Amino acid sequence: MQTAGLGFRVHSGWAAAVVLCGPLDAPVVVDRRKIQLVKIFTYAYRQPYHTAGKMPRHDAVKFIRGVQLDAKRLALSSLRSLLANLAEGDFKIVHSALLLSSGRALPALDQILASHALIHTADGELFRDSLRAACATCNLPLEGIREKELFTTASSKALCVQPAALKRRIAALGKDIGPPWSQDEKFAALGAWITLAR
Repeated sequence: MQTAGLGFRVHSGWAAAVVLCGPLDAPVVVDRRKIQLVKIFTYAYRQPYHTAGKMPRHDAVKFIRGVQLDAKRLALSSLRSLLANLAEGDFKIVHSALLLSSGRALPALDQILASHALIHTADGELFRDSLRAACATCNLPLEGIREKELFTTASSKALCVQPAALKRRIAALGKDIGPPWSQDEKFAALGAWITLAR
């Protein structure tokens, strides 16, 4: 069985997931998918804290909890499906990476809803938390990597490849599998590549 690394890049309501395996100096993409983290893809569910800000507090708390539970169920179901598909191809994910935002701790709900910047942060963290929970349930080690430090971490600490060369190599990874190979997939792939080096 071949070992593989998994990288996630989260958006409101979904995440890009990329799996890499192979030698560290020339990894290949073995899976790429979009993981839906909301049942109904509407503004209300895709940006739950934005929606909660328009509700009475009691309703807001209940709404956020419901979205959190749904996101965790969907993340777990998607991750189990990914792991099963890979096992059929004789691949096993041994490490995973989750790209993080600034990483500052969130305050209480009232304070979040009073700040537009915190609302955006909270929306992202809600969906990141669902992937953290899914990885924990599946006993899959998960490393958090701050997105703004992604290329620095990869070039100086993990892969020892210059950032410009890394960007070219990540872009080339997508040629064999075709589109989409957007920044979401590229960054998730680089996270997966870093986990292969651990």
